[in-house]
Amino acid sequence: MINEKIDAMVEKYAELLTGDTSEESIEEIKLYILYNHIAKSMPALAKHWNAVYPEGKDDMKKIVADIQRKNKVLREEKKDT
Repeated sequence: MINEKIDAMVEKYAELLTGDTSEESIEEIKLYILYNHIAKSMPALAKHWNAVYPEGKDDMKKIVADIQRKNKVLREEKKDT
């Protein structure tokens, strides 16, 4: 089934990006991927969504900040080894 294959790819992406493959982290990664794709391919839609759902925009900012923090920690750990 394609869903299982996509799930495996997303899990690997989460591992490579953040070093965290917990269910919560994978769900954050899925939201990040979807939002990022929409923002790049249809910026007007993302802008509209941000205006209609400012709390959603704030939640996405928190998710992105969390992913960036985890990525920074992972890169620093790899640099030290």
